[in-house]
Amino acid sequence: MSLTRRHFVAASASLLGFAAAGQSLAAVPWSTGEQPPRLKFPSGSVDCHMHLFDDRVPPVPNAKLRPPNATLADYQQLQERLGVHRMVIVTPSTYGFNNQVLMDGLEASNGNARGVAVIEPTITDYDLQKMHAAGVRGVRINLSFGGAGIEYLEPLAARVNELGWHVQFVSPGKALPGLEARLRKLPGTVVIDHLGEVEQPGGFDSEPFKVLQRLLDTDKVWIKLSGAYISSAVGAPSYEDYGQLAGLLVAKRPDRFVWGSDWPHVTEKGSKPDDALLADLLLGWIPSESIRNQILSLNPSKLYGFPT
Repeated sequence: MSLTRRHFVAASASLLGFAAAGQSLAAVPWSTGEQPPRLKFPSGSVDCHMHLFDDRVPPVPNAKLRPPNATLADYQQLQERLGVHRMVIVTPSTYGFNNQVLMDGLEASNGNARGVAVIEPTITDYDLQKMHAAGVRGVRINLSFGGAGIEYLEPLAARVNELGWHVQFVSPGKALPGLEARLRKLPGTVVIDHLGEVEQPGGFDSEPFKVLQRLLDTDKVWIKLSGAYISSAVGAPSYEDYGQLAGLLVAKRPDRFVWGSDWPHVTEKGSKPDDALLADLLLGWIPSESIRNQILSLNPSKLYGFPT
């Protein structure tokens, strides 16, 4: 058992014992508010984008994001509050190519998590197989905060395609037009974070938004509804401009969308958002309950290989 797993297990057991005693839980770390959402998450629902942080694993020297600890036990409090059953843990840029926090989180999750790692093309087949057995199902290319850069796009896609993994891609929206042709040519599935970070205002008429529409027609691209605060000009609480883009794209291909909380919201330097209110935005963006349930449960189960 690794040091980090020992910490996760002990903290998780403490949390479960606290809840079993019938006592109310405190506010969730790195989230505002204490009330549950109005949205009812379906059985088998998946939060497809969250991060874990552990200060026993050092950040890379050039890390732009260095948040305090955000543990699995912390996140499990959020799961309880929201009613989400499963998670996808994404290695943040903070750790460069070190996936130790991810691997420990997967080990402690009792099968309720999948992972997205940050790797180099020189990784051994043995290490890839070890990650796959642990639950890793994707690799991340990050043009926003560092880690695996665009020069790794094709080599990594080729390495992981035989495992059935996807390439998860995050970048400022303005980079999408120049990368559209390369994304189309990749051999496997592509997942685009944060609705492509289409810059607002003016998103409807922008070329990045048109790129997302075209990529959805390829049958190989998925998009995450996550991180509305990254690109919205309207901002909290409605993120109306983001929601309008989301609603239009979801109507086009509801089978190609998943949702993520982006907890612990490391790009938000002030007060953290209320995760229940963020979840409730889906009620307005996607009025159809059946489509919401598809995005929250059926789609991610297919993409990440969760049992249905």
